[in-house]
Amino acid sequence: MYIVHIGPKLSATHGVGNWVRFLAEEYSSVLFATLAGFSLMLIAGRREPKTGPAGRQAKARIAIRAATLLALILGFCGVYFLIALPLVRLSARTLAITAAGLARVTPQLSFALASLLSESVQESINAYDPLERISGVGVLDLLFNGFYPTITWISLVVAGMALARLDLSVPAVRRRLAALGAALVVGAYGLSLLLAGKDALKSMAEGGSSSSGSAASSKGGGSGGMPELPMSELLSAGPHSGTTFDVIGSVGVAILVIVGTTVLIDGLPLLRRLAKPVIAVGAMSLTAYVGHFVAQSLLPPAPGTNTPGSWIPVLTYILGAIVFAALWSRFFRRGPLEYLLNAATKPAKYIQ
Repeated sequence: MYIVHIGPKLSATHGVGNWVRFLAEEYSSVLFATLAGFSLMLIAGRREPKTGPAGRQAKARIAIRAATLLALILGFCGVYFLIALPLVRLSARTLAITAAGLARVTPQLSFALASLLSESVQESINAYDPLERISGVGVLDLLFNGFYPTITWISLVVAGMALARLDLSVPAVRRRLAALGAALVVGAYGLSLLLAGKDALKSMAEGGSSSSGSAASSKGGGSGGMPELPMSELLSAGPHSGTTFDVIGSVGVAILVIVGTTVLIDGLPLLRRLAKPVIAVGAMSLTAYVGHFVAQSLLPPAPGTNTPGSWIPVLTYILGAIVFAALWSRFFRRGPLEYLLNAATKPAKYIQ
């Protein structure tokens, strides 16, 4: 996400840098959404859902977290949590089937809604939307119009929930997931290329420029309106195109990355020790995410900011986040915002 928000634009990169930027543009937010679903199950009961008072308390904690995220610059994530809340007690199989069904249906539903939500209709709805008046990012943005619209991205969240239900320490589970991830990637992108041909290649090569590159869009998207796409665009698998092929291929990539990193960290103790500073960033991802927007608004521009194609600014922020997280974790269990978020959810313990 740092590369997307701070790094050089795709058009200003070349060689390895071009691939790094493209992969970040396409998959950083995909992993973010998938892991958001995974984190839900850590609260609700990862392998077995919590029941009784514990289950009700877990749901209350999730709802409080969602409301808090809506107040921050992660409104889209808050909406994901609220919509996924009724699903936290489902099995891995049921969640996987649900994710597959959503990936198949919601892109087409989004396409159909595009013809109904004209600019005038959107303006009429936004006029009565308190979120739109307060933050400039309204309900329509969070659900339909943004760069991360809930209507299509909820598939990634539910897929992450399904992953969390599985025991990723079991080699057989890892092998099956790796095979599934590879099949989804090859099947989705391959079928898109077969059906859309050169148009699909062009979309995949250029589609990254549509991704969010600002704090405003990371709130849940802009209010530029839902694009009215030609029917052929539904065959694309380009970044953030929101098609069935894009969603399924993205889920496949997320599975491969999560399984691959799990295997590496578990199988190579030395790598785990070397990666501890990066793991510390992951343990306080909310602080790292919100913090880089705050730092951009308060700190002077990083060296090389005005140089097209320079990676110095984003590398400075990445290094800064790693150093901060590594030092903070030596003295505190949670990151600053994670501590506040945990404190906000404490009233849930009184629910019986």
